[in-house]
Amino acid sequence: MTWLALLLIGFGLADLAHALWPVRWLPESAAAASTVAVGALAGFEGARDVLALLVLAVAVVGWGFVVRVGFGADRAWLPLTFATAALALALLTTPWVHPHDGPIGAWLRATPIPLLHSMSTDRALLLAGGLLVQGSTGNVLVRLVLLATQTINPAQAGAREPAPRLKGGRLLGPMERLVILGLGLAGDYTAAGVVVAAKGLLRFPELQAARKDLDIAAVTEYFLVGSFVSWLVALATVVLLAH
Repeated sequence: MTWLALLLIGFGLADLAHALWPVRWLPESAAAASTVAVGALAGFEGARDVLALLVLAVAVVGWGFVVRVGFGADRAWLPLTFATAALALALLTTPWVHPHDGPIGAWLRATPIPLLHSMSTDRALLLAGGLLVQGSTGNVLVRLVLLATQTINPAQAGAREPAPRLKGGRLLGPMERLVILGLGLAGDYTAAGVVVAAKGLLRFPELQAARKDLDIAAVTEYFLVGSFVSWLVALATVVLLAH
């Protein structure tokens, strides 16, 4: 799973860096370099691992590029297809990956934190990748699906939200996904369901208030599609980490 973990780390770092510093090429390049560095610290060695790191670095840079094209040229299918293909390839090549250790493994064994002390390097990297994906990458995936399904006007694809009244999703989304992921990993699926239900109840008054300025059907559709995609990102990560 190490290659898949590094792919998730690379995507997560690229999207987070772009959210903080939205310039061309630099965020994804820095994320690719960081991915290679993490791989080196994980004990990557041998021709197969080196080749995998090169492919992962190219994939991270490619992700940043296709996301930019997807939003800029109304081609949301391009980054969605790219992400699906990259993740599928990483999963299919999992049998070829041997366990890694490296300095990260040594640090895990030496740390006094009980939760990390017994964790393998591969597991720690996969957990780190899963956590990073809940941030800006989750937001990017939500926006891409909204654009691909034309749930929002393509002319608004670069906007933060469809309307001034519906703000905060870019921050609440990652927080919500992290809570669902944490509860899912803890095995408390009932509490995770309560979080999902609570979001609908808390946002209902805001949706009703939007009736004055917006088409309530369009706003509700935007909210539902975005929420379900966001939840799927968190739940898919729970399933991945559970195995």
